[in-house]
Amino acid sequence: MSSATLVVMAAGIGSRFGGGIKQLAPVGPNGEIIMDFSVYDALEAGFDKVVFVIRKDLEKDFKEVIGSRIEKQTEVAYAYQELDDIPEKYRDKFPGRTKPWGTGQAILCCKDLVDSPFLVINADDYYGKQAFREAYTYLTSIQNTGKIQACMVSFILKNTLSDNGGVTRGICGVSADGMLTSITETHNIEKDGDEAVIRRENGSADRLDTESVVSMNMWGLTPEFFGILEEGFDAFLAETESTDLKAEYLLPTIIGELIEKGELDVRVLRSHDQWFGVTYKEDREAVMNAVRNLIDKGVYPSVLYR
Repeated sequence: MSSATLVVMAAGIGSRFGGGIKQLAPVGPNGEIIMDFSVYDALEAGFDKVVFVIRKDLEKDFKEVIGSRIEKQTEVAYAYQELDDIPEKYRDKFPGRTKPWGTGQAILCCKDLVDSPFLVINADDYYGKQAFREAYTYLTSIQNTGKIQACMVSFILKNTLSDNGGVTRGICGVSADGMLTSITETHNIEKDGDEAVIRRENGSADRLDTESVVSMNMWGLTPEFFGILEEGFDAFLAETESTDLKAEYLLPTIIGELIEKGELDVRVLRSHDQWFGVTYKEDREAVMNAVRNLIDKGVYPSVLYR
C-alpha cells in the first residue's frame, strides 16, 4: 500500500465559536469530536500517518481530547503554528500582530514532518468517507508530467452553508476536463431560504449560484509544494505593511496564483457526501444530530476506536 499523510489544521482561534476551542467540542455519543470522524475515514481510506497542526498553548488539551487516542491507531506527529514562526528578518516588523499567518503558514509548519503525498483538511469540517477515498486514490497514483500536481475535493455551495451566520468559501471555476481554473475566496456567504447571498453594508444582497463548486480547504499536495510555500511566504511578509495586522497567507490564494501562472495543475475531485461543520456555537446541535443519524444508519460504529 502506498504511503499518504493526513494533515489536520487545528490551530484556529475559533473566535466565532464564542471564545471556546471549537475544534475540541464533543459532537459524538462518546465525546468524539469532528476530527475523530475525519481521522477514522482517512485511516479507512488508506492514509497511514496524521500530522496535527496546533498552537503550543492547545497542546495539553488537544492531546487529552484526541491526540493520545489517535496515537494508538496510527503514527501521529505535531506541528506548531505560532505567530513568530517566520523568518528572523521579519520578526520585529509586525509588533502589533496577535494571531498566526493563515493556512499557508499552517502547512509550511509541517515541512520537516511530511515526506509523502498529503491531504490537508480543516479540523472543524466533516467531509465524509468518499472525500477521503477519492483523495487517497489520487495521491497514490500521481503521474510525473513536468508540472506540479495537486487535487482539491470539492463540494456544492448549498450543502456547505450554516443556518447561524455567514461563512467563507472558495468559489471555484472548473474546466470541462475537471481541472481547477480559478478560486475566489468569498466572505460572509449567508443562507437565505433556499438561496445563498452576500449581504452588503447598505442592506443590499448579491445572490450566488447555490450549485457553485466550492473549496472546503481539502487539498491533496506533494512534498515539493513546501518549497513553493516557503518562497511565497517570504515574499508575502516582505510585501505586507507592518500596520496590516490581519493579512493572511492563505492556501486558496496561493493555489489560485499558481494556477494563473501555469505552474500548478489541480484536479477537482467530487464528493457527494453531505458536509457539515462547526463555525458557530449554535451549529453544534445540528452536527450532533447529523453524527447520531450517521451512526444509526451504520455509517459509523457506535464506538469508533476500541
